[in-house]
Amino acid sequence: MRLTALLALPLAASVGGCAGYGAAPAAHGTGDTSQVIGALIPGEVTTLTAAELAPLVSAGTIVLVDVRTPLEYASGHITGAVNRPLAGFDPFALPDPDEGEVILYCRSSARSGEAARQYGEATGLSIRHLEGGIVAWKDAGLPVVVPQER
Repeated sequence: MRLTALLALPLAASVGGCAGYGAAPAAHGTGDTSQVIGALIPGEVTTLTAAELAPLVSAGTIVLVDVRTPLEYASGHITGAVNRPLAGFDPFALPDPDEGEVILYCRSSARSGEAARQYGEATGLSIRHLEGGIVAWKDAGLPVVVPQER
C-alpha cells in the first residue's frame, strides 16, 4: 500500500487539491501522505472514527455498506446501512458513488478493511471504512437498528 501511495505522489501532486468521489479529508495511521499533499491518492484506503461517521449518517450524505454476514446484519446495524457481505463481495456491485460517498464497516474493521482494499484495487478509487467497526460504534454509545421479528 505504501509503495502504491508513493508511486501515486507525482500524479497526486499534479492534480493539486483536486477532490473526487471517495476522497478522504483526513486519514489515520502512519505513513499517510494525503494530509501532507492534500490530494486524492487513487485506490487509497483510510479509516474514520465512529465520532466522525455519526454526523455523516445523521446528514444522510453517505452510502453505508455493512460487509458482515446477513445474520450479523440482522442482529443490529447502523441506520441506513445496506448489507453486502464480504463473502461474495463484488466492488463493482456497490451502490453508485453518485448517491453519496460509500463507507464500509463490519464488526471490528478487519473485513471492511479487506473489502476496502479490494474496492481500491479494482476501481482505483479511494474509500473509507469505520475504524473498530460496529463494536466501536456501540462503544461510543451510538444507536443501532435491530429489526423487529414478525
